[in-house]
Amino acid sequence: MSETRFATLEDVILDDAFPELDLALRRGRHIDRDDAIWYALLVDGQDHLEPLYRRYGCELVHKSDGYFYLLPINDRLGKRHLAAAEMLVGQALALLYLDPATVETGGIVTREHVLGHLAGVVGSDVLVQMMNPKRRRHDERIAAETVRSKVADALRRLSALGFVDAADDARYRLRASLLRFAEPLRGAGAPAAHLAELVAAGELVIEEAEMPEGSLDDANSDGEQDHVEAEDAELTSEEPVDDDAAGEEPIDDESGSDRPVDDEAGDEPIDDDAVNEEVVTPEPGTEEPVVDHDEETPP
Repeated sequence: MSETRFATLEDVILDDAFPELDLALRRGRHIDRDDAIWYALLVDGQDHLEPLYRRYGCELVHKSDGYFYLLPINDRLGKRHLAAAEMLVGQALALLYLDPATVETGGIVTREHVLGHLAGVVGSDVLVQMMNPKRRRHDERIAAETVRSKVADALRRLSALGFVDAADDARYRLRASLLRFAEPLRGAGAPAAHLAELVAAGELVIEEAEMPEGSLDDANSDGEQDHVEAEDAELTSEEPVDDDAAGEEPIDDESGSDRPVDDEAGDEPIDDDAVNEEVVTPEPGTEEPVVDHDEETPP
């Protein structure tokens, strides 16, 4: 801590840069040396800010790789975990960050490069399954589009969390905070190789991966659900079935046996005595006229 800059917590809070920095930390953003003003404020005010954030249930973590972030230690500010797609893309970006070849490009990678790297590490079929874990069958075109969409969305969210900077719609600059994805392998002899193995196996989880509640943007959650439902609709070939009509047999107009019976017409109750009565055949000429009760009787 610089003794001449911040003598008290009040001095830190009154710094013009603190309000925006504080909001960014609470939203889960990682602050590294590229955020020159914010990073310098945190370094100089760290001794005052650590007890402040601890009162809100968070630890202000400073990694030797050169980045800060807030780690929730209780539910006072809420906790959120990275989604599976974000974890997978973050791990792939960490591998690219550790790749010496990335230095030659100034730490810039394209979305197509990320997609190709993911497919190379885990395999195209496994990548589709990992991005669509609840799907048992996939249309090739729709599955590829789904992977591209989820990778793009993961890159956008990782950018909001300070893991990458979006240079434009298709290019991203990798940041030191991506090493948080390699944190479980710290001290390993060849961390990049171990990370690649874990990514390929789908086994790696960020150590202490909780983010503050407001860290992830949920604005597209409904849109993603709509995309999934649309995919299901295209993959389903069966015609819709009308549940109300599913159990009805067709009515044959030429046969009265299949016609529904009108309950209101109702059968008269059977008189057991009438059944046992002897049937008497009237003599010719003495028959009583038959009256149709359904017709009106003339006055």
